[in-house]
Amino acid sequence: MERAEEKRWLRAAVKGDGQAFAALYRANVQAVYRYVYHRVNDVHLAEDITGDVFTKALESISSYQDQGKPFVAWLYRIAHARVVDQYRKSNRRPQESDVEAEPIPFEANMDEALLRRQAGRALRQAIAELTGDQQQVIILRFIEGYRLEEVADMLGKNANAIKALQHRALRSLGQRLERAGLDIATILAGLA
Repeated sequence: MERAEEKRWLRAAVKGDGQAFAALYRANVQAVYRYVYHRVNDVHLAEDITGDVFTKALESISSYQDQGKPFVAWLYRIAHARVVDQYRKSNRRPQESDVEAEPIPFEANMDEALLRRQAGRALRQAIAELTGDQQQVIILRFIEGYRLEEVADMLGKNANAIKALQHRALRSLGQRLERAGLDIATILAGLA
């Protein structure tokens, strides 16, 4: 969604237009879901939290103040708060799902698909072990594909702070993935 169009929908949504909020929802729900999923590593919990994010956004839309940032930045802040609330409520980080319970679909090149899933699990686990700020930077930069300046703007930090966070996060991810026998460059290239 173009920024000018987003601004029109936002003005209408702030005035109570349900169709406008629905358009904003459709434009941003997948990004918010991916962000939450990569923080909690659980499909059902990510769906629930994503629903909570948009419920909170709908309840608060009348007081929304456009600060020149994309609407999704506001949604990410709400999502971050909901994820933190979830961690506090459960008093622990979510665990990987039971491997035995996972369905294994048949694919023509089973080894490649299996290796890709294993690499994805290792990456999600490694991301979960980063600090909260590092997780946000990695998810926004490499999974959501935002530019450095956009991430800095969304998180209210300067670009150099984001660069430093990104550097430390990538170094930490690289070490963790190396211990798991995986190469971070290959995995991150697969995300692009």
